[in-house]
Amino acid sequence: MNFTLNQLNIFCKVVEAKSITKAAEELHLTQPAVSIQLKNFQDQFDIPLIEVINKKLYVSDFGFEIAGAAQKILDEVHAINFKMHAHAGQITGKLKISSVSTGKYIAPFILTDFINKNLGVELLLDVTNKNQVIHSLEKNEIDFALVSVMPENPVVEGIELMENKLYLVGKQELNAEFDRFKLHSTSLQNKIKSQSQNSDSYSKDIFEHLPLIYRENGSGTRHVMEKFLLTHGITSIKKMELTSNEAVKQAVLAGLGYSIMPIIGLKNELENQQLQIIPTEGFPISSRWTLIWLKNKRLSPVSQAFLEYLESQKNEIIDLNFGWMQSHS
Repeated sequence: MNFTLNQLNIFCKVVEAKSITKAAEELHLTQPAVSIQLKNFQDQFDIPLIEVINKKLYVSDFGFEIAGAAQKILDEVHAINFKMHAHAGQITGKLKISSVSTGKYIAPFILTDFINKNLGVELLLDVTNKNQVIHSLEKNEIDFALVSVMPENPVVEGIELMENKLYLVGKQELNAEFDRFKLHSTSLQNKIKSQSQNSDSYSKDIFEHLPLIYRENGSGTRHVMEKFLLTHGITSIKKMELTSNEAVKQAVLAGLGYSIMPIIGLKNELENQQLQIIPTEGFPISSRWTLIWLKNKRLSPVSQAFLEYLESQKNEIIDLNFGWMQSHS
């Protein structure tokens, strides 16, 4: 048997992608080049590794076993390369992270210094919705996931980063039509809170009369929003559903409705007074931004180095880049 590391890498990528064409694209190779290497690898086994039936690729049970063994070999090779470069004071390898869509406001800040100081690290960052992030984590396709809502499954470990606060926001303050929903503060504490927000708070009942803009199913923001409404028995007016926080923000800016949004993505709009926080009973809703990984996962040297960096630097990173959110507490 005389296979090469290149053949192992190509085979693992084909198994992962379930497609020769997709594997070729991800490897930046031509489809014929991948097919030739795949055939040369298959020729060394008497049992089929993959089959193509009606133009669809299937991996045999034996093929999955070989892919697992091949990945272990590739991981060991990466570890050897890492040790060699680490001995020379360098960190090299791939760091694969999947983030929920609003995590894009955090991820660059927790990654920049680490990547800039370790030029041999290749970052693969996928920004998508919560369901897809958890799916990638369950399949062990990534090293870490950045989430604002902890999953029930799979079992994970994590490092907490910062609080995630969601507020009811709109293009402008509510008009006199909604004054009947105001909670006129009686205690000194509530008066101070109301004055700091330059308005008395509105009761939760206001949601039954406001056109709300939702994120799509599978979004962490949508999950938190619906949990709040369900917990308080509120029936809302669903104005529309959009597939990203940026799309929701633009719709609110256009005056199409209101939404419950993470404040982390609203810095410029709040400072420019393009959007307003509507002070509302029960708000802000809080969760925690957390970097998670599969429990008992064998972390790569690069992943371990990133965790150590984050543990030591996270407080400084958060204070420097997100201290502005304290004024909206």
